[in-house]
Amino acid sequence: MTDTPARWRIKSARKVYSNRWITVREYETVAPTGADALYGLVHMHNLALGVLPIDQDGCTVLIGQQRFPFGRYSWELPEGGGSPLLTPLEGVKRELSEEAGLKAEHWLELVGEMHMSNSVTDERAYAFIAWGLSADDSSVKDSSEELSVRRVPFAEALKMADSGAITDAFTLVMLYKADHLLR
Repeated sequence: MTDTPARWRIKSARKVYSNRWITVREYETVAPTGADALYGLVHMHNLALGVLPIDQDGCTVLIGQQRFPFGRYSWELPEGGGSPLLTPLEGVKRELSEEAGLKAEHWLELVGEMHMSNSVTDERAYAFIAWGLSADDSSVKDSSEELSVRRVPFAEALKMADSGAITDAFTLVMLYKADHLLR
């Protein structure tokens, strides 16, 4: 077994599409095996940020919204995109305020860096646990989102994950990692 496996080699690249959230590039490459391969990569302009808020009663907050890619409603922990020019903690504080109308006195990193779908994107995700919650009266909502906010006991959120009622991968990671750490 070699310490440094063979790497992909790029022969050419072209931008296929770009907007304010993503850039799609197509690469002609040589795979680590030596075979020619066509590879598409979605570059994410923002970080993925998520938070598991826990209140004094052991409840968390789920955010419900219609998700365009799957054409269905999804229950998730507060999460969204954050500028790579800010720290993940600065960005996730904004997400908690924007989506749940909350601020937190205490924060703990839950996931330092996670690659969301590393076969086709370069998206990096960071997650935190927040407690010492209070209402954030300065909260500003995103005009493109119609959100429902639901306060549930942490154990109920886990049951929703176990039953398949929660399907968002980032939410599942945060719930299960927190549950593992609490055991």
